[in-house]
Parts: sequence; structure tokens; C-alpha cells
Amino acid sequence: MSKKRLGKGLNALIPELPQVDDQGVKEIPVNDITPNRNQPRQNFDAEKMEQLAESINKHGVVQPIAVRKIDSGYEIVAGERRWRAARMAGLKTVPAVVMDLDERQVMEIALVENLQREDLNPIEEAEAYKTLMEEFGLTQEEISSAVGKSRPAITNTLRLLNLCAEVQGLVKENLLSAGHARALIVLGEKQQREAAEKILKEQLSVRETEKLVGKLAGERRERAAGVKDKTPWVVDMEEQIGEVLGTKVQITQGKKKGKIEIEYYGTEDLERILELIMN
Repeated sequence: MSKKRLGKGLNALIPELPQVDDQGVKEIPVNDITPNRNQPRQNFDAEKMEQLAESINKHGVVQPIAVRKIDSGYEIVAGERRWRAARMAGLKTVPAVVMDLDERQVMEIALVENLQREDLNPIEEAEAYKTLMEEFGLTQEEISSAVGKSRPAITNTLRLLNLCAEVQGLVKENLLSAGHARALIVLGEKQQREAAEKILKEQLSVRETEKLVGKLAGERRERAAGVKDKTPWVVDMEEQIGEVLGTKVQITQGKKKGKIEIEYYGTEDLERILELIMN
């Protein structure tokens, strides 16, 4: 399994995972196995699944899946695609490694496996991080260590969940990239939808999208604050500072003084921003 771009990786989380030819691998009936309810990946490409099923039909399941014992049989820890494809291919059993893991470990491993294979879309990744935080009490720092991504990267991914449902759907369908989506976060729901339509219609680049959002966000803030003019320099500074801090920034100018407002999303995000500023 590839470990590119990840720090500790899957083997660090489950170092006891045996190789294919170890005695720990055994054949388990496919009907005794159920998917992981916390599987981060929700979308399985039908064409790719058919290709994998065809390969398994010819060569069998080359790499065993990982499961854990539950009351009703076994639950998948890693390898749901292989299990699904094996069923499609008509196999009665699949090779599997039975592991002793708790709910949190299962979630972590499923997330890391998908990230290593680059199978998750950005929204699925964000939802997985949110689950680890809310259901299992992990901090962003702990998630960062587990998946080998920086803490700001974790925060920026979580911010995608602030997008409206329609825009999140476009990201899930790979119609909008994470870069496009992050640029839209500072807008209201209506503007998010309108901007997304313009991006798709005109095939805007991320940089072009950022310029569009800067203009729309400036207009929105001016209307909200009753300010007639916000110079392009101020809008540009808001964008630059916001990009560095990974959050929404608003600069309000007065005749002799002004203020900078920095938005944060929870205590950990505030600590992250303060750390960036202090350093």
C-alpha cells in the first residue's frame, strides 16, 4: 500500500497487520461480513468496481481485507472495495485478517487507508475528521499526527463543511475542486450557489474564482456595513491575510483608524490562528 504524502501511515496504526501469506489470514464467508458504518468513503465508482470485480474473478483477491469480530459476524476495517467487488464477482469467501480494534481505531484506519489511496473527495475527508473529533474526542493535532497532514490543512478541510449543501454536492461529484470550494466559504449561501454556477459555466480557474469571490465578498460586506467604498487594496489584503491564516478576514476602515476581524471555528482553531500570528 502506498504511503505517499502521509506521515505515520496505516502501518504505524496497525503494525501487527500480517502479510498475505501469514497464518493470520483466513477465508471468511462474504455474507458474514458487513461494511464499516463509519466508512469515510460514501461514493464507489461503478465502472471501477466492475473492473475490480472482473480482475478478482480472474485472479482472486490478492490482498486480504482487514476485519474485526462483532456480534453479528465481522465488520470491515479496511478493504471495503475488495469485499464489494468480491461479492460482485460471485465469490463465497474472501481472505481476511481478523483484528482486535475499538471503534476509534477502526475509524482512524479506514480514514488513513482511503487517504493513502486518494479515494476520498474533500467533503468525505472533512466529514471523517468531524466524526473523529465529535464522536471519538480527537483533537485536530491528534488527527494531524494520525494522517500525516499539517494542522492547518486539517482545519482548512473542516471549513468546507461550512459550504451550503448544493456546493458541497458539487465537490462530492468532483465538479468543483477543493481550491474552488475554499474560495467560496466567505460568501453567503445564495452567493455561493451563484458563484459556483459561474465557475462551472465559464470554467474559471481557482485564481479567477478567488478574484470573483473577492469582488462579491467586498460588495456583500459593503452592503452589510453601509460602507460606500472599499478599495481594491483592502480587498486584496483581506484575501492575502485570510489565505495565510486559513480563515475569513475582514478589514474595516475609518477616517483615522480601522480594525481587522479574524473569524475562527472553535477553541482549537483559535489556538491555531494565535500560533500562526505569534510565530
